[in-house]
Amino acid sequence: MKMTFRGVLATLTILGLNFVDADAQVLPIGNVKSVVVNNQKVNLTTDHAQTEITVYSANIIRVRTDKSLKKDFSYAVISQPKSTKVNISQTDDVVIIQTDSLKAVIQKKPYAISFQTLDGKIINQDEVGLTTSWVGEEVTTYKKMQDGERFIGLGEKTGNLDRKGNGYTNWNTDAFGYRTDQDPIYSTIPFYIGIHNKLNYGIFLDNTYQSDFNFGASNNRFSSFGAQGGEMNYYFIYHKNLADIITSYTALTGCMKMPPLWSLGYQQNRYSYYPDTEVYRIAQTLREKKIPADGITLDIHYMDNYKLFTWDKQRFANPLEMTKKLSSMGFKTTVIVDPGIKVEKNYGAYERGLTDNIFIKYPDSTNYSGQVWPGWCHFPDFTSDKARNWWKKEVKFFAETGVSGIWNDMNEIATWGQKMPSNVLFDYDGMKASHKQAHNVYGMQMARASFEGITEQVPNKRPFILTRAGYAGMQRYTAKWTGDNRSEDNHMLLGVRLMNSLGLSGVAFTGMDIGGFTGNPTVGLYARWIQIGAFNPYFRNHTAVNTKSSEPWSYGEEVLEISRNYISLRYKMLPYLYSAFYEASTSGQPIMRSLAIDYTHDDKVYDTQFQNQFFFGKAIMVAPFESTDKYGKVYFPKATWYNLYTADKEQGNQEKIIQLNMHKLPVYVKESSIIPMQSLIQTTAEKPTDTLTIHVYKGELNNNYVYYEDDGDSYNYEKGEFFKRVISYSPSTKSLVFDKVEGNYKSKFNYIKVVFTGFDDLKALKNTGKSINTKNEFVSLLTPISRFDPQGNSNPAEGYQAKSLIIKNDTGKITLSW
Repeated sequence: MKMTFRGVLATLTILGLNFVDADAQVLPIGNVKSVVVNNQKVNLTTDHAQTEITVYSANIIRVRTDKSLKKDFSYAVISQPKSTKVNISQTDDVVIIQTDSLKAVIQKKPYAISFQTLDGKIINQDEVGLTTSWVGEEVTTYKKMQDGERFIGLGEKTGNLDRKGNGYTNWNTDAFGYRTDQDPIYSTIPFYIGIHNKLNYGIFLDNTYQSDFNFGASNNRFSSFGAQGGEMNYYFIYHKNLADIITSYTALTGCMKMPPLWSLGYQQNRYSYYPDTEVYRIAQTLREKKIPADGITLDIHYMDNYKLFTWDKQRFANPLEMTKKLSSMGFKTTVIVDPGIKVEKNYGAYERGLTDNIFIKYPDSTNYSGQVWPGWCHFPDFTSDKARNWWKKEVKFFAETGVSGIWNDMNEIATWGQKMPSNVLFDYDGMKASHKQAHNVYGMQMARASFEGITEQVPNKRPFILTRAGYAGMQRYTAKWTGDNRSEDNHMLLGVRLMNSLGLSGVAFTGMDIGGFTGNPTVGLYARWIQIGAFNPYFRNHTAVNTKSSEPWSYGEEVLEISRNYISLRYKMLPYLYSAFYEASTSGQPIMRSLAIDYTHDDKVYDTQFQNQFFFGKAIMVAPFESTDKYGKVYFPKATWYNLYTADKEQGNQEKIIQLNMHKLPVYVKESSIIPMQSLIQTTAEKPTDTLTIHVYKGELNNNYVYYEDDGDSYNYEKGEFFKRVISYSPSTKSLVFDKVEGNYKSKFNYIKVVFTGFDDLKALKNTGKSINTKNEFVSLLTPISRFDPQGNSNPAEGYQAKSLIIKNDTGKITLSW
């Protein structure tokens, strides 16, 4: 029988099967029906939703929208709204919220919000006609694309620095050997920064469901952000300077604590070092070959059949004795942990987990099982306080065997098949959630449990915690590395961009597997990679099983010399690096900094030719290139720049082609910079000489540099046990001022040697009014590798002449003038 389309539709309707599911239609937020003002908060009721707009500070406005708002909860945000002067007014058409820094204008028919400067310039606005809407449970907010708008950040995302024209998904994924354009990978940070017309803003979508960001992919009308469930909950941040946006974001989500000093040293890793005699061999070789190092990491083969909280007794008969011996050599031990607890009768962790009922479950209350390294496993519910407390007790196992660092891996959650069911249930700290909501936050909560557990088990001693997966705010608990990369040039440079993007997104302590995890690097690639690694916050050498050994001596004598040179340079720079970590712990500013932070509106820094350049701290600019490049083009932003090795000057606002070689990484110092350095040590357990060298580079910019010290090990710095002073350089007054010291900690340095670079006309100096003499000094930061000169020349040590003097490191104010 022939039936018309209408007939089919009528029949389906009679059968109760609607041809068009209403939930699949787009549900717009609609018009504003009522407005209630309560101090710094505005509650709106629209046709289809409830909206709550809260002023968090003069620079931050929060927008919450849902069909029906529920209890407020966040794993990421730890701050509360600050008491802020706010003026709220309304007419029949709009509601206006104004602070002393920005204003939000809410259109009523239909609802749409626009963020503006006080003089009415559009910073960011909803795309009128689209604004916020739902498709089923998926909620999305659409923003009007501004002329020339760029988008940066979003955490651990592959691709270019400028993300315009692309779309991204946040769903933590075990991405072994990921492509350089693969998305998603391991972690979720739904925070980005928009830039246009000399304005910049940040948007943080605090929603742990799978989220999607579109920066003009497949459309020319809007940018958008949304999630597969939960509420539309975002924080809008506006500052004139991009660095302040990062500071405000980390004020919301927290700054990192000061790490243990040893974790900033070189770390030698392998999948895997075993047995213990092999670990000793690696440690001893590092010492014999004068390669500074502070850590050795053990991968999964230290365990008994990959079972967590065990040691393989054949490979590691006495782990405490081993870690003590390593410690006596200046090495700290880090071990890997995975979340899967093997289902095995009489296995202690499994039995204790069953007894304490801490595993994630199906809706019928049976424990979920998934396969990973040990076989079939159950998984602790780290979104439960009960499970986190269980984990804290379990990690006592590591504290008792002398382990100093916990490396949290496979915590996306990774399982064989990569398809954990959506109906697995989590406690979500009493809020109850499915896997869809808990997935992206699981890794962060595992890192949290590891951090809190070691902190409780070893009081007043800073642990080192590393994670592969995480969510916004993970920086409060853990460092982050970029996962299972490849031994390829494009992966080396991708790693640079990933760390720069993580730094833009609040995670300052980051690293990548030097040399690449999968495959075997060429000699040139390894040399270049270890040079770049010396300027990474976390300096980790790591390679996979069934690959070539990847210790610095594995690539020949020439590469050994290059590796020793750059690792040694890092150890000399530890006072500079440690001070940069102090800044990260107080203001959220990254150690590895995209040029976009300081040169936000300079188009050149987003050019794919120059997007890999980065700052190491605020003073040092690194220009990485592929190992096969014979020449490279460097962009010098506005400033005067000094070659780190020769002090040769380069003028700003120019591109320059430079010759490249395997022995040197192009590194430059910005004018007016102040860089503290120390004598070479082989481990942070060794004390440097008692003279701190302060390198000052002549320039026309004022600079206030914060120098910082503490014991590098405890939390006593939180009780005032630190040494901090501001060092100010002023070209107009021709002075270098060491302010009075803050804190109760005695510096490890009794003397300060000041090295003046670029001050060719410096004739005489005064120390608080008294004339003092300087001397000419030959400065060489790298040891020459002249015997490997392809031309056969016997070159002298590359360096430069500079003026220097030595003064006592008094705690009072010191003024040097010229």
